[in-house]
Amino acid sequence: METLIQIAQLILCLSFLVILHELGHFLPAKYFKTKIEKFYLFFDPWFSLVKKKIGDTEYGIGWLPMGGYVKIAGMIDESMDKEQLKQEPQPWEYRSKPAWQRLIIILGGVIVNFILAWLIYAVIFSTYGQKFTSSEKFQANGLAFSEAAKMAGFEDGDKILSVDGTYQPQFERMVLDVLLGEEVLVERKGQKMTISLTDERIKAFMNGARKGGLMSPRIEGVVVDSIPRDSHNFNSDLKVGDVILAVEGFETNFADQLAPALNNMPMGQVVLKVQRGDQRLPIMAHVNDEHKLGVVIKTPAMDQLKEMLVVNHYGFFEALPLAAVESWTSLNYQIKQFKLIIRPETEAYKQVSGPLRLFKVFSPEWNWEHFWKFTAMFSVWLGFINLLPIPGLDGGHAMFILMEVVTRKKPTEKTLEIAQTIGVVILLSLMALVFGNDIWHLIQGT
Repeated sequence: METLIQIAQLILCLSFLVILHELGHFLPAKYFKTKIEKFYLFFDPWFSLVKKKIGDTEYGIGWLPMGGYVKIAGMIDESMDKEQLKQEPQPWEYRSKPAWQRLIIILGGVIVNFILAWLIYAVIFSTYGQKFTSSEKFQANGLAFSEAAKMAGFEDGDKILSVDGTYQPQFERMVLDVLLGEEVLVERKGQKMTISLTDERIKAFMNGARKGGLMSPRIEGVVVDSIPRDSHNFNSDLKVGDVILAVEGFETNFADQLAPALNNMPMGQVVLKVQRGDQRLPIMAHVNDEHKLGVVIKTPAMDQLKEMLVVNHYGFFEALPLAAVESWTSLNYQIKQFKLIIRPETEAYKQVSGPLRLFKVFSPEWNWEHFWKFTAMFSVWLGFINLLPIPGLDGGHAMFILMEVVTRKKPTEKTLEIAQTIGVVILLSLMALVFGNDIWHLIQGT
């Protein structure tokens, strides 16, 4: 049931964004009296799920959830329909319109994407508030790092001061900044030092993030939350609620210090110093061959995490300028992520998700706040991707129109056909990569 709820949210999100994006092309084309042959949600190679012709336009739903399209008469697009182009241009065709009208038609979808994200962010800030985790509070005691992060040079207890010279007050974005940055300034035992992020280190980060994160708040106190019945310490002197202060003299003031302390221990009995109520006691416990005590350590309580959360409330009109900044910031992150994806040494391209896995970003319970946050971010992503100067995308069409304006010479239809063919090959290759990634991760269970 949870998976169905996640899939339903993804379908609703994609349908909402695709329809509005295509309306961004459809409405100006209609305004400039250009004939629209098809308006489709999702792609329909070979067949469509639903279709109905109203006037000159066929409206339908395709079976391939990789976007949607508006087929405009007299335009060389992904359908590669060349029959119309063999005839003399008609006044209701796209190719007969002046360059400025064609540019508005082509960029209409992208403009809608950016305006939509701006308005959604404004509604979120005025309805739910602007929420983020305070970097200052989250790393008050320093941070605990994954093995992947430690391989890159981080150490438990480090505090991140800046990434590429900029301090990030929102911790969720600080994690992104580290993944997308080049230099991280940290405070370690009262000293400042710089960690350089090479492609190899970023590759390790990517794998570490996929397996469960890179960094977490450093929790003061190693508190035994439970001891499973099948644990080798179930009948030992260790009790639920004990605070483990040291393992054979190795201090464990923070939860992340327990594993390194146990790694120094051979299998067998060890002496733990624990705080039990008002008493500090030495007790005997057992370490197994995996250097573990077999107990569950208490994680941050919900009220602790809530204390780290910042919530700023705004009225709708007050939220509008903040939403514009949020949209711009989101676009900058999309650009940085794209640059990372096209750096093969980082293997970031292996993390790209398609429709077979993308549903997992949604909450297993219907959560409108999370749904709209993702929809706004994804709207910016769709706008950015469509602006890329790749033939077949809106940016590719716009590029040829701008070349026409500058050179005052319209590209030949043969040139546009060749460019469109190249674009289709590129897009099909990207689709194969995305679906291939999805299938591989599903097989691997990741």
